[in-house]
Amino acid sequence: WELRFPAQAGAPERVTLDRLISWSEHTDPGVRYFSGRATYSKTLDVPAGLIAAGRRLYLDLGKVEVMASIRLNGKDLGILWKQPYCVEVTDALKPGGNTLEVEVANLWINRQIGDEQLPEDCERNPDGTLKQWPQWLLDGKPSPTGRYTFTSWKLWHKDSALVESGLLGPVKLRVAQSVVMH
Repeated sequence: WELRFPAQAGAPERVTLDRLISWSEHTDPGVRYFSGRATYSKTLDVPAGLIAAGRRLYLDLGKVEVMASIRLNGKDLGILWKQPYCVEVTDALKPGGNTLEVEVANLWINRQIGDEQLPEDCERNPDGTLKQWPQWLLDGKPSPTGRYTFTSWKLWHKDSALVESGLLGPVKLRVAQSVVMH
């Protein structure tokens, strides 16, 4: 699988995965603490005999954390936001090579935990609330410590547990055959 990240979001431009894993388990901190949308791509080789009259084909993504947008051979197949993460692909699939793109969006938690690895960029009360709005924020500038996120209340700490993120799979092609009952 090739996994592409948006520019200037703290992650590398792209990584190659031998197998699907949670972003939170990746060795690169830019991937481990990434929050946002990233796109998986892969070529699916489909035997010609799999596509036949009376047969419906479904792409089952398995486990996704949290939402996925699917494109197969350039055709938008919609957004999946809850289980089962499965979509019919009968009309988009062709014999031979098929280009699959799965854009996954996760939660902000991991990025906020990642930012806690960096020095503080504002003054806070003991309960995590702000003492005052930081000047860099009022001036519309980025955090001077390199943080990507800002909240008025500290929700996570540097040792908080990361949450699973990304396309976790297993990704399967499911086949349904119509049968006439007499």
